[in-house]
Parts: sequence; structure tokens; C-alpha cells
Amino acid sequence: MFLTALFFVASIVIVIANGGHLAQPINGLHSFTASPNPQFSSPMALISFVTYAVFAYAGMESMGGITDSMDRPEKTFPKGLIISTIAITLMYSISIFLWGISANWHDILGHNAVNLGNITYVLMNNLGLVLGHALNLSTGTAVGLGHLFARLTGLSMFMGYLGSFFVLIYSPLKSFILGSSPELWPKKMTKLNKVGMPAYSMWLQAIIVAIFVFLVAFGGSAAKQFYLILTDMGNVSTSFPYLFLIGAFPFFKKRADLEWPFEIYTSRFWTNTIVTVVLIVLVGGIGFTCLQPIFEHDYMTAFWTIIGPIFFGAVAWLFYHNAQKRTSANEEPSEN
Repeated sequence: MFLTALFFVASIVIVIANGGHLAQPINGLHSFTASPNPQFSSPMALISFVTYAVFAYAGMESMGGITDSMDRPEKTFPKGLIISTIAITLMYSISIFLWGISANWHDILGHNAVNLGNITYVLMNNLGLVLGHALNLSTGTAVGLGHLFARLTGLSMFMGYLGSFFVLIYSPLKSFILGSSPELWPKKMTKLNKVGMPAYSMWLQAIIVAIFVFLVAFGGSAAKQFYLILTDMGNVSTSFPYLFLIGAFPFFKKRADLEWPFEIYTSRFWTNTIVTVVLIVLVGGIGFTCLQPIFEHDYMTAFWTIIGPIFFGAVAWLFYHNAQKRTSANEEPSEN
């Protein structure tokens, strides 16, 4: 929050000090509809950006796994979702515009030295540098201010990621493993340690993630492609489970044997309409994210983007198949 406030204040000071001049000029409506990033210049690439937009809201479904720890979740949780959705939409839109005050795409971002891993530091360093020049500070002071902004960014992101990792590492495991039938999993994966955590599953998750990162890192990719692959993998793997959650929602609404503490979607027509639209958007975004590298002959990125859902889908099918076999084996003696 401090980093965001610093960015907002610095950007406003810069645009006032520069007499309204923007580093990324606005040339009509085209500037708001076309990305300066050539990677998103084609219609297919633009549609694939849907996964980036969906990822901006990632974490909401993870928070659903800890609603039992909230005070009056039937009121506070949906209210929090509505407020955060509006806030994220506004903050992203305003932030993208404000970055154009201090950073020009072609001068600052449009070269190979900038990648998805360091772009935040590059932008914040440039923000401090431009702010120093706008305030007529010496070159050395302006450079030092840029370095200070970059170091504050590193500290802020470390603190933010450290907090979010606790939720993002544990909540999916709680939802998918502890929230489903124990028959689907090996006993070790559902066993809790003395503090009530599925330690075995968490270690297994850490090892699998480390192996994937290791394979991508030593696959011969340059830094820019490395971070692009990791980002695409993260976006697709985050967005893909939504297809099942959203697709199952109409069937969940038909359940008459459940108690409903609160209900938002009461109309079947609007429920089905919203579900259909969201599914179309998600399928299109995920599909084009996977297909775009293939059409650009970037088979390395395509492979790692697609392999995640295929590999873990196969693992899930094996777990489910084995659970069915165990259930059938347990039922046969009782029938005899």
C-alpha cells in the first residue's frame, strides 16, 4: 500500500512539474485500445491477455478456503469480493495510465534487458529518476532517488509476497485436498501434523514446483523468455481450475439438499447466462495463450504453458481412478 501511494504521489508531482507532458503520449482513442507492446499487437495475442487479467483477481478463490475463520462470513465475504473487484479494476486502469506519465514504452521498456521479472524495479527506478529531474535536482541526486525507489520496491514486494505465499501455498491444498473426499487421496496427503497442517502435501507441492522451475530455468531460455514462460504457466494454471468451478456452479445451484446461509444468484436464467459468458471468455483466453506461441514457432514457451494442465490433469485422473478401484474393492465384500 505504501509503494502504491508513493507511485501515485510521485506521478502526480511529475505531471504537474512537467506542465502536463506525458512520457507515453496519447494520440487519440488508439492509445487506449492498442498496446505499445508488440507482443500484444495481434488479435490472438490480445485475447490471450485475458489470462493476465484473470490473474489480477487471483486469490479471491483462495480466500474462500478460509471463510470459516472470518467473522460473519455470509456478510463480510461477499462484501469484500465486491469491494475488491471494484478497487482492483479502478486501480489497474488508473495505474496503467499513470505509468505513462514517467515511462515511455520504446525508451524504457521495449528492449531485451527488461523482462517480467525485473519490470517493476525498472519502472520504479525510472520513476525516481524522472521525479528528480522534474524537481530540478542534480543528476546524481536524481539517480540516487531512482535507486532508493527501486530498493523500497524490493522491500515492499518481499513483504507483500511473503504474506501472500502463506495463503496461496496453503489455501488451495485445504480446498482441494482437505475439502474433498479422503478416499480420493493417499492417506499421507490428508494426514495433519500436530499443528493441524497437511505437512506431507505441502512438502510434496514445494518439491514439484521446485522441479518445474529448475527444468524451465535450465532449459536454455534467456531471462526474458524464462520469466514469460513462468508467467504463462502461472496464469494458465491459475485460470484453468476456474473452468471446473464455474461450469459446476449451475449444477451446484440445483442442489435442494443444502442449507443456503445467503444467496446472490437467484435467477436460473441469469446464472446460466453469466456462467456461459465467463466460460467463453476463459476458454478463449486460455486457448489463445497456449496457441499463440505455437503460431509464433516458440515451441519452448508453448510446451511449458500446455504441459501443466495436461500433467496435473493426468495425475488427478490417476488419483480418481485409484479411488474408484479402492471404493469398488471395499464394497464387494459387503455385497457378498
